[in-house]
Amino acid sequence: MTDEQLQKIAVADEVLIETSDEQGPRRTIIWVVVEGGEVFVRSVLGEQGHWYRRAVADPEVNLIVSGEQHRFRAISASDDDSVRRASNGFVAKYRPGRSLDAMIRDEVLATTLRLDPVD
Repeated sequence: MTDEQLQKIAVADEVLIETSDEQGPRRTIIWVVVEGGEVFVRSVLGEQGHWYRRAVADPEVNLIVSGEQHRFRAISASDDDSVRRASNGFVAKYRPGRSLDAMIRDEVLATTLRLDPVD
């Protein structure tokens, strides 16, 4: 992944994540942050989020950003350091309010995923 591609992901307010299950691919609008050169996402619905459950079951996902599709492998990032970095990224990037508060609730922190680029 180029620095330019990573920067486009970093500045995008919302992206589409494409996950797959037995019924085929599905796209969901989510928030994304880049911290320390790593891409993080989190389910605002916690483990109940459909896209999150699909990403855990089949970690090969795509992000669609400004019309460009990028392939990633979703990796659990529920360790304290990754959760802290992702949460700090959400707080720095997104406007304070209920939506941001929902993304940093204790109940959803364990659904933090790191997206590693697939060449």
